[in-house]
Amino acid sequence: MNLMFQKLKKHQFLFEELVKRDFTKKYKRTVLGMAWSILSPLLNLLIMWMVFNTFFGNNVNHYVIYLFAGQLVFSYFGDATSMGMNSLLGNSAIFTKINIPKYLFLFSQNISSLINFGLTLVIFFIFVAAEGLPFTWKFLLLFYPIVCLVIFNTGLGLILSAMQVFFRDMQYLWGILTQLIMWMSAIFYTIDNYSYTVQCAFLLNPVYLYIRYFRKIVIDSDIPTPQFHLLAAAYALIAFGVGCWMYKKYNHEFLYYV
Repeated sequence: MNLMFQKLKKHQFLFEELVKRDFTKKYKRTVLGMAWSILSPLLNLLIMWMVFNTFFGNNVNHYVIYLFAGQLVFSYFGDATSMGMNSLLGNSAIFTKINIPKYLFLFSQNISSLINFGLTLVIFFIFVAAEGLPFTWKFLLLFYPIVCLVIFNTGLGLILSAMQVFFRDMQYLWGILTQLIMWMSAIFYTIDNYSYTVQCAFLLNPVYLYIRYFRKIVIDSDIPTPQFHLLAAAYALIAFGVGCWMYKKYNHEFLYYV
């Protein structure tokens, strides 16, 4: 880990330029530019609210915030992993000619996704205030699931980008899996009517776990249990550990498959 940070510091200028490139490239030649970082999640929220409010809105307190919290976390997860998956293949023309750490490309794209997430998070808090929910000291605990989510997304991005080099079908498989994860993350519905066993099964989905953390703090003003915190950290560290192992093991083989 220390070696990784040393290399990041050594290539700090390149890393900063990659972050700028990845963030601006996403909105290049669009009329609204960076405004899409805010408009896109708001429009998705509006569509989901119009579709699902009639079916679930009456059964969930502060349904707009409930829905927004789910969409906020899942959008960051989907954006970070999808962009991260293509980080190696999309930058192969660079690292095949220059000897630089290949994870720089993934990290830069994750920072770009994190910036988008931060902008949307500000809008989320505005909605929370408009809904009349109180801002308490417990909101500071939201840093915990955010940090876990950053580490988890980065680790999963490392895994997916490595697999994408060897198996180009990953982009299609991941698109299908992402849809499955979305439907299993209880973004627009509640699992309160399910049995205790089924509710526990939902915790096997890390995305749902981080969404649930947001909702418990913001809507319920309740602090999750220590076991909940440990599980959130475990998902993040396992994903990151496996991702780092794959990059270390297949570092030189990447050059032959891109």
